[in-house]
Amino acid sequence: MIIIMKDNASAKEIVAVEKVLEEYGFKTHPIEGEKKTIIGAIGDKRQLSMNQILLMSGVENVVPIMKPYKLASKELQKEQSVIDVGYGVTVGGNKLAVFAGPCAIESQEQFTTVSRSVKEAGANILRGGAFKPRSSPYSFQGLEGEGLEIMYNSGKELGMPICTEVVDTRDVDLVAKYADIMQIGARNMQNFKLLREVGKTNKPILLKRGLASTMEEWLMAAEYIMSEGNENVILCERGIRTYETATRNTFDLSAIPVSKELSHLPIIADPSHATGSYKYVAPIAKGAIAAGADGLMIEVHNCPEKAASDGPQSLKPEKFNTLMKELDLIAKAVGRELL
Repeated sequence: MIIIMKDNASAKEIVAVEKVLEEYGFKTHPIEGEKKTIIGAIGDKRQLSMNQILLMSGVENVVPIMKPYKLASKELQKEQSVIDVGYGVTVGGNKLAVFAGPCAIESQEQFTTVSRSVKEAGANILRGGAFKPRSSPYSFQGLEGEGLEIMYNSGKELGMPICTEVVDTRDVDLVAKYADIMQIGARNMQNFKLLREVGKTNKPILLKRGLASTMEEWLMAAEYIMSEGNENVILCERGIRTYETATRNTFDLSAIPVSKELSHLPIIADPSHATGSYKYVAPIAKGAIAAGADGLMIEVHNCPEKAASDGPQSLKPEKFNTLMKELDLIAKAVGRELL
């Protein structure tokens, strides 16, 4: 439920309401607005009468939250969330976030080369895989701890936040030590133990949509993370599995405006994984920005033909540089800022 406090509600009255809610087993999430404070209360509403809260001093109204995803819902928070990911970079504000880098970290030289090129082109967040869950057990699985150190070194050198995937509950503390943003991949979107574990950290979480997940299932996965206390969740549309085989996945452009209507969480798009081909990355990236995405995740490799992972969908640095200039025009057309 949502408890709307009166304009003149005192701090003492707000604390009193929170205390009663917590006594009945509710988790409280106060949100301070310019004029009013609202308190999101998550728990079993059968344990407490709404009238009991409504009669308390300082309370203006009590409204039930109808969506099953309470914390991620636009019902609880009308304003879009803006998430600070470090180094002065935010996701969800007027300036678009661009995550760029290779699918897999292969060496310090490779990652440094790509990192410098994407920063020069205008990217503001580095991405790269240290742990690589692959469809085949015989494919390159990543450099793991060594890869994290390589990525961390480049981030420090360039003053850029880094984003990398965590795939196992046992690795959460290790990845959190190096990464500014922890990614939950599509295959792990409903790995509820992992969602709860990253929810206990204070790191921003990039949550990719599952291979064939509905919008509600996706937002419920976000709810798992947020219910543990970590409300810094970024959604990522990366295409879903359909009957179509012309591209790796089918990019769901409608997910961007739909998520904006249902949730306050920022959303970015991953045209690289959505299409599986460098030829289609640019048009999908442009469409995503025009549709209202808060950023993009794009794979860039200095030598895609020799890449250890996902070379066919990776842009070369010069093509990425050209794309960023084209995206800047679209961003300005829809009232956003890129470069």
